Order: sequence, then C-alpha cells, then structure tokens
Amino acid sequence: MNTANVSRSWTHHAIATVQAENNRSADTHLYKIELPVHWGVDLYVKDESCHRTGSLKHRLARSLFLFGLVNGWIHEGTTIVEASSGSTAVSEAYFAQLLGLDFVAVMTRSTSPEKIALIEQFGGRCHFVDHANEVYSAATEIAAQNNGHYMDQFTYAERATDWRGNNNIAESIFSQLAHETHPEPAWVVVGAGTGGTSATIGRYLRYHGHSTQLAVVDPEGSAFYPAWTSGNPEIITGNSSRIEGIGRPRVEPSFVPGVIDSMFQIPDAASVAAMVHFAQLTGLHAGPSTGTNLWGVWQLVARMVAAGEKGSIVTLMCDGGERYAGSYNNPAWLSEKGLDPAEHLRTIKDFFDSGVWGS
Repeated sequence: MNTANVSRSWTHHAIATVQAENNRSADTHLYKIELPVHWGVDLYVKDESCHRTGSLKHRLARSLFLFGLVNGWIHEGTTIVEASSGSTAVSEAYFAQLLGLDFVAVMTRSTSPEKIALIEQFGGRCHFVDHANEVYSAATEIAAQNNGHYMDQFTYAERATDWRGNNNIAESIFSQLAHETHPEPAWVVVGAGTGGTSATIGRYLRYHGHSTQLAVVDPEGSAFYPAWTSGNPEIITGNSSRIEGIGRPRVEPSFVPGVIDSMFQIPDAASVAAMVHFAQLTGLHAGPSTGTNLWGVWQLVARMVAAGEKGSIVTLMCDGGERYAGSYNNPAWLSEKGLDPAEHLRTIKDFFDSGVWGS
C-alpha cells in the first residue's frame, strides 16, 4: 500500500472535517451598545464568546489547523502542542479531538482553573511552567519528544488567516455593519495577544480602502506597546501579563506594527473595572481582555465627542466571564493580586456623567 496516498487521504478527510465544522457554525453576534444619544457615537461589540469553544481563539485554532494540514505538518497520529495561556489551547484541544489527535498545552501555572478544565474536557492535557517566557522552549521540546507538531500561534497567527476576506473576522464585521447608520466605523479596537487579529483587520482595512483606523490595546508590562512607540521590535519585558490572553513578555513574530494607527497601554486594574462596568451596562459578562478593549474604546469615544465627530466604533468581546469565576470575578483574588478597580470604575462613571475623559 502506498503510504503517501494513505497520508494524503487522511489529510483530505481532516480538512473536510474542519471545513464542515465551520460550515455548521453561524456567525457571531454584533451587539449595539446604547450610549447617550447626544454623543453621536455608536458602539458595537462582536461577541466572540458565541463560538463552540467560547472565545475569539476558535477562529485562530481553525485557521492554524488548516494551515498545518495544507503545509503537511499535521498527519494522522500527530501530537499537537501549543504554547498558550488558555483560550487558544481550549480551541485547539477541541479541533485536535475532532481529528482524533493528542493535544498538549504548555502554559503558566497562573492560568485560570476554568480554562484548564475546558482543555481537559476536550481531551487535552496541560504542561505547566513558572514563567511566560518559558512556554516557547517547553513546547518545542515536548513536540520533539513526541514526534509532534508545535502549532506556534505566536509565529503563524498573522499568516494562517486570509486577510483579504474569505470569511475572516474583519469581513464579518463590515458585513454586519452594512445597514447601520455608520457602516464604515471610525475605529476598530482589539487587543495585542498573538498579533494575529490586529494584523488581519489592519491588512483588510488597507486592502479594501477603508478609512477606518485600527487601535490596539495592550496591558501594562507587555512588550508590544513600548515596541510600537519606540519602533524597537527587540524589546523584552520578561513580564507575565495579569490579563489572560493578551500581553507578552516579548514582541511576537505575528505582531505587525505597520498596520496599527494608535496604541493604548491599559492598567490591569482598569481592564478589570471596564469588565465590571460592561456587565452593569449591558448584562453581558465578559472576560478581562474585553475590559482592556473597552478602556481603550471609552477614550476614543471621548475624543470623538470632544471633537464633535459622529460615527461608530467596533470592538470584540473576546470570551465570557464564566471562565474567570475564581479570579477576575473574585474580590479576594483581585485583592491578592493588587488589582483594585474602584478608582477606575469612578473614572468610567465620571465619563458617562460628563462625556469627558478624566474630568
């Protein structure tokens, strides 16, 4: 029997399986969030928690598996390995299980128990390291030991998704805005996690000639913001982000600074405050990286109000708050981590009362 033909047959079946999963999936909701009418700014939040694996990373995991399959890196029996703080690993564990493949997630010990449980629920296993900068070498070593494939989201996120369209998140956003008052938003606001989402959206905006600007938010201590402001991609902070899923101790290969129009560095406690306020404002319970997005959003809304500009802003609800019941939604945990949102909640309240940021 020709083993090459057997391998190609399995690959064809695997690709068809992943594509069928996508075909069964509806698009995620784009919610309009009610703001004071006299501000003249419409806010939309794309709820990526609607995916089967509960986060924005479902899109990335699907793309990474298809990328690995068409490049001949993933075969029948391949052990899939990923360096991930949680959500990417949850989604990749799901797709690995779909294809009957073993999956190992390499993450820091600080990852929320809820995410660890989800990885294990989808048949994955977790390998823990003490510091964020240790995940890369550990994932490489585990893949080599198991004759497996290290997915390496931090390198391949920006190239695994077709930024021109083909049902990517940017195309989805513009399609859903088509009948709104301001169908071409003034801003799209996303976090710097792998860099893949900002790269996809930024390239899409330029390719299609949109005037929309891209703002990227980054938590305190992460390397992306100082690298963008200084123009030095070699910056290494070595810090583990306290906001799961975004912020890195080094500038990852998937980060494309040239497509970004503005960046904000967000205090961690402010991310928590914006997450709490979002639940109060909308009844939607999001995770802390959504709070990071929103802290940047409110500053951009304030700029537009001050300038008398009318228009819309779009951001993402990256995952649901249920994944953080024991951490960011736990006052005792927040106190232990030195994350007091009270001052930042007052800032948001004052903004909604006055329409002025930092008044």
